[in-house]
Amino acid sequence: MIAIVDYGVGNLYSLRCSLEHIGAASVVTREESVLRSAERIILPGVGAFGDAADKLRVLKLDTLLQSLAAKGKPLMGVCLGMQLLFDEGLEYGTHKGLGLIPGRVVPLAPVAVGLKVPHMGWNSLDIQKPEDPLMAGVRQGAYVYYVHSFYAAECDAALVATSSYGAQVAAVVRRANVCGTQFHPEKSGEVGLSILAAFAKGGA
Repeated sequence: MIAIVDYGVGNLYSLRCSLEHIGAASVVTREESVLRSAERIILPGVGAFGDAADKLRVLKLDTLLQSLAAKGKPLMGVCLGMQLLFDEGLEYGTHKGLGLIPGRVVPLAPVAVGLKVPHMGWNSLDIQKPEDPLMAGVRQGAYVYYVHSFYAAECDAALVATSSYGAQVAAVVRRANVCGTQFHPEKSGEVGLSILAAFAKGGA
């Protein structure tokens, strides 16, 4: 069973529908007992870093996720959920993240010179670590769907794949059992479904 964290911010049900499509059982929840018993966890997110981080703290989900990740529970962040995995985010101030992957989330505009921000639409993947389980079956140059105005920086050791948008933007990241995608796999067609299937089958 995959638990999709419900903390009031996110694309919960589109993720659940995608998981159902690939035959992976899932539940949308914020209950501690369910999150503890789940085989793996997805942290979704749409919106502002600080607001989302505050909601996790108010619900005491931040410390729970940190504890479960430390014990080896596979955890995958999606879009803003991926950004929350890092040390801090610089969206409308400086906000503390979960600190599960070293790095900072910074504005995209300074590097996306001449390009539209938010970065919205399809972009290709430059796979840095093809051996990563999430990349099984994903070809070099495959297209995925983005919607974001900030990106993870100072995280070279964690990079699995990038996309070019004024700079090489973190697309897929990993540190041990904690991974994430900046793009929306649930909106990325067969490529996204392949990545979700790899996570569901143990690619974490």
